[in-house]
Amino acid sequence: MIDDIQHQLQIIPIPAFKDNYLWLIHNQHKAIVVDPGDATPVIKALKELKLDLQTILITHHHQDHIGGVEILLKTYPDVKVFAPKLEQYLFAHEPVSEPDNVDLGDWISTAKVIDVPGHTLGHIAYYIEHQQQQWLFCGDTLFGAGCGRLFEGTPAQMMNSLQKLASLPASAQVYCTHEYTLHNIRFALTIEPSNKALTKRYQDAANLINAGRPTLPSTIALELATNPFLRSDYSEIQSSLFLEKPTSLETFSKIRELRNSY
Repeated sequence: MIDDIQHQLQIIPIPAFKDNYLWLIHNQHKAIVVDPGDATPVIKALKELKLDLQTILITHHHQDHIGGVEILLKTYPDVKVFAPKLEQYLFAHEPVSEPDNVDLGDWISTAKVIDVPGHTLGHIAYYIEHQQQQWLFCGDTLFGAGCGRLFEGTPAQMMNSLQKLASLPASAQVYCTHEYTLHNIRFALTIEPSNKALTKRYQDAANLINAGRPTLPSTIALELATNPFLRSDYSEIQSSLFLEKPTSLETFSKIRELRNSY
């Protein structure tokens, strides 16, 4: 959770389905929701917090990210929806892609759109710099210690997308949409067991899960230190994969292949 004293901004996770987080950004009055795959818990949170939903941000077209949009639009007819320009949607929306900036209203900074193909070909992320804080809403591209499956894109596309996100400020907070962190760390330890930062992250994540708390957000700095998909040029990982003089892309592709069946 983020609490900005001046504008009293908060970012809270709304759990949905088995392991989704629908991120709700609000200032005690107005609200933005990211990837509302289910309208019911979103409406419940809005009513409990007495919030006026103004904006919906969509990162990609999978149903667990858009399934609640039509009901939300019927419930809050003045809501603006922003969604990837390279994908098709049945609901009314404004299509956006890099280098567009999304106007979120006068109570919060604009969101920079970043094209991040890989999980889907049209996948986008939203990056917000507000009151000296940085927030990345990256859908299913970058996960805690992992990345999304390649349903439509290529390993090269996903690696390039992740490198774009990795170039953001180290302090940027990463709001992905699934609670996969602990399982991802277990996998990462199989190919980089000597990584002390990774071992510590496993302990920290396990403590959070045991306490019933989310492991997110993470930070770009933490992902750079522990996420194998951002570390494909590290020797221990390459040695674990038994690849002979691999390129970073070959290593990345092998990591993704192994993670698919882990």
